[in-house]
Amino acid sequence: MLPGDKLHKLAALLVLDGPDAIYQRLVSSWHHPFDAVLGARERQALLLDPALGQNIPNSTERMMFTDLVTYLANDIMVKVDRASMAVGLEVRGPLLDHRVVEWAWRLPLTLKRRAGHSKWVLRQVLYRYVPPELVERPKSGFGVPIDVWLRGPLREWAEGLLDERRLEQDGFFRPEPIREAWRRHLSGHYNLHHQLWPILMFQAWKQRWLSQP
Repeated sequence: MLPGDKLHKLAALLVLDGPDAIYQRLVSSWHHPFDAVLGARERQALLLDPALGQNIPNSTERMMFTDLVTYLANDIMVKVDRASMAVGLEVRGPLLDHRVVEWAWRLPLTLKRRAGHSKWVLRQVLYRYVPPELVERPKSGFGVPIDVWLRGPLREWAEGLLDERRLEQDGFFRPEPIREAWRRHLSGHYNLHHQLWPILMFQAWKQRWLSQP
């Protein structure tokens, strides 16, 4: 993460009220979607649903549940399914067996997080069979460097889709905040590809399927 990006995110989090609001900010692409999308309004997030708070009083467990039914189901599993099916490969997540999930939810939170360590009970099992140096190491994700590509090989393509006149004529977006996000991203001090990519995908989809022949 870039230095300016870290400071910007930290400043935005410091003014929020409570862990639920912080979590909501961290998982949102646009903090105020109506700033960028004409006629938009913020949908009621699952995490902020009062009924969820009544059923799951602990804020950490509310975040875990929200990740389970939104991020896992609508993002991670979708990407795995698309990538595996593209080569005819069947993929199964053994820890997603409903019996394992139900058992894990019945465990007290102290067995899931302890002394600053996540997945505590799973780590105890791994220590029996795997050397500690393979368990206690930084997470290695599989994210592609979209932020770098947008400043490099995809810059011309993105610039065309984010052209101010085009955004204004299409009538879906407010050009000013989008162009400002694009300018800040290109400066190299911020990584705003999470904000820009959904707009680029919409613009590319619209160009492919809705443009006049």
